[in-house]
Order: sequence, then structure tokens, then C-alpha cells
Amino acid sequence: MTRSTLARLFDCVTIPALRRRTVSLWPDREAFRQFDYADNRWISLTWKAFEAQVLRWRHAFYASGLKPGDRAAMLLTNSIEAVIFDQAALAAGLIPVPLHAVDTPGSSAYILHDSGARILVTSSRARWNALHAAAGETLPMLEQVVLLNELDDEVIDGVRISGVETWLARGNGTPEPSPDDLAGLIYTSGTTGRPKGVMLTHANLVANVAQISDAVEITESDIYLSFLPFSHTFERTVAHYAALAHGASMAFARSVQHIENDLADVQPTIMCTVPRVLERLYQKQQLELAKGSEVEQHRSQWAAEAGWRRFCRDNGLPIEPSAREALDETVLPVLDEDVGRKVRGLFGGRMKAILCGGASLNQSVARYFCAMGVPLRQVYGLTETSPIVSLTRAEMNHPACVGQPVAQTQVRLGDRDELQVKGPQVMQGYWNKPAETKHAFTEDGWFHTGDQADLSDGGRVRIKGRIKEIIVTSTGEKIAPVDLEFAIQEDPLFEQVFVCGENRPFISAVLVLQPDLWKALCAEMELSADDPQTLHDRSMLRYLVKRVRAAAKDFPSYGIPRSIAVADEPFTVENGLLTPTMKLRREKILSRWKDLIDGLYSGHPAA
Repeated sequence: MTRSTLARLFDCVTIPALRRRTVSLWPDREAFRQFDYADNRWISLTWKAFEAQVLRWRHAFYASGLKPGDRAAMLLTNSIEAVIFDQAALAAGLIPVPLHAVDTPGSSAYILHDSGARILVTSSRARWNALHAAAGETLPMLEQVVLLNELDDEVIDGVRISGVETWLARGNGTPEPSPDDLAGLIYTSGTTGRPKGVMLTHANLVANVAQISDAVEITESDIYLSFLPFSHTFERTVAHYAALAHGASMAFARSVQHIENDLADVQPTIMCTVPRVLERLYQKQQLELAKGSEVEQHRSQWAAEAGWRRFCRDNGLPIEPSAREALDETVLPVLDEDVGRKVRGLFGGRMKAILCGGASLNQSVARYFCAMGVPLRQVYGLTETSPIVSLTRAEMNHPACVGQPVAQTQVRLGDRDELQVKGPQVMQGYWNKPAETKHAFTEDGWFHTGDQADLSDGGRVRIKGRIKEIIVTSTGEKIAPVDLEFAIQEDPLFEQVFVCGENRPFISAVLVLQPDLWKALCAEMELSADDPQTLHDRSMLRYLVKRVRAAAKDFPSYGIPRSIAVADEPFTVENGLLTPTMKLRREKILSRWKDLIDGLYSGHPAA
């Protein structure tokens, strides 16, 4: 497939062209669905009705004095209004700047300032007030704030604040964007430092949608369940734009907390997710299984074992020998009906592709769901690559890998096995940061991903870890933290794990404990789960170290934690310890528990 063929897979070279094609082909099909709390029911919007709203918003952008190339910021949760904003801004030739809905006001204010956004659309006056207070006098470019849930129309400190209906009443006409125009300034969530605005063009995004479509069958009959934020390029491209291109409908989940109910209600066929969501579903399922009878547990274990052999046969993977292998043909249909169907039912029962990316997925979780017939397909990419670089096809699936490079994408290994990429989906650079842009590419034009990789598995890509995250102890030993953290999380008591030891004499771990299992353990040891001192009780800490070391027993001795601390709160996006894509913010965790971690090494001669 040539680059021009790839970019014109739908006879389209811009995102608005994809939208118009879909509207013309399927005007009366469902486009979007969301839950209406006032009426306690799901409501839908057809492509035709969606188009009418997009044009109304586009006219209002133009009437606000915005010109092609101006930046338009959005601070909204996933919703019909959010996709109308995005498509209208693109149709007007504007550059959307999606803000993380769960980010701090200070971080949102920084992105508004750095992008030079002239307009912001958000939900309420309270949200704008918090952002305005954090920004101070640093938003000279901002001229208009549009509030979805308010009726305001006033000018304060040079910024016009309007309710959405008042603003929409000012509409007029507008020109069309070109393929090389920017289609988004997507700010990297950033595990360290300030986020950078990634410049992606219509050509970048259309190319990536075409690449995704080449690897995943998407039709107008599909329905996505959307819950990852649109400020995350994974959801923006792989869900929103891919669904838009094919006329697939999209239902917006009420929240991650409601995900199981929404899966049952919507019964989606495609979903994008991050590992943390799958890990929570897996942990919950395993805890419920542990409460079942011995017969139920035995049946589930056998289903997982036999299902994994079936998965290996289907995907050309080595089959682990077992005395029960000869019984697979007889027992698998029964076990699949009794166990596998129930597990698939967690995802609504109609799923044909669960695309998982954004961070590393625990291999035990991946293996379990694959064994149960869940269509789990891992992907890899970065904001800077629109985002997809590699994607697991229906065949040649390997839970330890992130698929094969998508069409028209070249990959190679550089120094320290760093994965480097070339392709039509690679960004134009970082907004107003020429030095960082230059540093992001090799001298011969390949993009630095910053990830260590292995390309030796039959064309599949295996990610070994972030180069910057590799822990080097004071004795010179190197440990990839993510694999070690996943191994420790195999023990259901440890809900979240952070390992550290950079320039220290040994590895330590900070643990977040599963609340119910923690209470049961404290009762067994005759300690109070509610007493903060229990987190520092010597007998409890010795016991926890023993369990951590047992979970990490397959690692080299220098990589097994020798000391642990128990965190007094979980790692969340809200407290700043996770990125919006649910990766650990390692520097912030180190800072948050600095004294506790320092105490783990106190008294050690090499600390």
C-alpha cells in the first residue's frame, strides 16, 4: 500500500472529509449515545443530527472572530458535546487543544497559556473560576469562554464569558482546512516535567486511521464504548476518528466506576482501554472466584489452562506440556460454556476487539483473558505518533508483545535497544519548542520513542520498558521496574506497587493494599486495620516483605525488594500520582513518600 493510497483509504485527506463521507453514507444511523441522568435513560444522536450541530458550532467559532490556525481549548468529559466541539473546531480550520478533565487547574492553565488558545469551552462557571484563579494574569490570548451549563453573557478582565446557546446564536460561514493544517495540539501527560504540545496534522491523523483500519475490521454496525479521555490520543484517534471514518456509533460511559454496568447496557463490539481497567476487572473476578467452592475454583483453573492451549494453537505459540492436554477437545466446549462465556460476559458478550494500550499490561492478566476467549489485542504508540505504531491483528496474537508495525511504518533499534520509528503518522514537532523537536529525532529523521524494544519475535514488537525508568542501583545492577511491579501485583493483597532503588544499595517497594484483604489480614494477626500504626508494625512489615519476596522469586536476587513501606493512600490521577493514562508518576511518588523511603535505607552503610 503506497503512502498516497494509505492516506486516501476513504477518499479523504482531512478529518472533516471523513465526517462528511460518513454523514452522506449513513445519515440516519446512530452516531453517538450517552446517559441522560435527568431521564435516567440512554439517549442517541444520528449522524444527520450530529452534522447539524457541528455546522452550528462551526458557524459560531467563525462569528467569534477565530481564524484558521487559531487554537480552541476544551475542558470537558467524554460526551456528545465534546465530539461536536472537536469536529466543529476542525471544520473551522482551528486547532483543538483538549485539556485533561481530571487534571489540576494549574496544569490546565499552563496548557492554555502555552498553546495560546483564544477560546475555551468548558462545563461550568465554577470550573472556569478555578482555572482562572490558577492562571492569574497568564492568559493574554484567551478572549472567549463558553459554558455548557450556564446562561452567562458578560465580559470580565477582557474575557467574554457566555452560555453556549448565547454563543451559538452568533454563527456565520467558514473556510475548509487542508491536509497539512494542524488538527490538534495534544499535550503529553508527562510522567515528569511540564507537558509538551504535540503538533499533529490532518494528514497524520487520517494516515493513522487508515493504518488502524488496515489491521482492525471496523464497520458501520460496530459500537464503541468510550471512557478514556479525548485528551488522550489513543481514544481520540483509535476510537473517535476511527469510528467517525466508518460510521460506527459510540456510546459514552458514565465513568470508569460504572464501566461494568455500561458494558452490560451498551454491549459494545469495540473498546479502547488502558491496562489498569483490565487489571481491576481481573482482580475483582479473582477475588470473587476465591470465595467460591473448591469445585468452582478447579473448573476455572482448568478452563484457563485448556483455553490457553487453544489460544497458543490458534496463534502459533509454543504449547506447555500437560497430562490433561489430550482431554482438551472433549472438555473445552463444556468449560468454555461454563466459565469462558461468563468472563466474556463481563465485557457485554458481543466484543470483537478490545484494544489495550497506554502502558504495559500485566502478562498474567493478558494471558487469562486471552485464554477465556476475550478478544484482547494490545497496541503500542505515543502521542507523537498519532498514536499507533504497532497493533495486534486477529492472528499472530502474543500477550507479551504489542503486535506488528502498522502499514507504512518502519521500526528499528538504536542505542540501548531504543525503538525508533518512521511513518506518515509521526508528528510535526512540539509546539513552540524547536530544540526539543530537534532532540526528538535522529540525524537521519527517525523518531526517538524512548522505549527499549525487542524485534526478534517473528516481526512482533516487544516493549521492554522506558529507558529513563530503568533503575540502576549503587552497585551497578539494572532493573526494569514495571515487570517487577507486575510480578508483585500477582499477589492479590498488593493492589498497586511502586519499586525504587536508583543509586541505592538495594531495591525497595511502596505498596498499596487491597482494602478487603488488608482488613482480613489485620483481623488474622489481631491488629487494627484502622490504626495508622499498623502500617508500621514490625511483625506486619516482616510478613509483607515475605510475601513480596515470594511474588518476586523469579527475579535475580539483586532485583528482589529487601524492604517495603505501605502507602497511606492509593496512586490516583486525582492526587497527581498517576498520569491521565494511568501510568505511575515516579518522581511524584518518590517525593510524596520521600521520608518513608529514606527510612528504608537509613543505617545501611552504602545508603
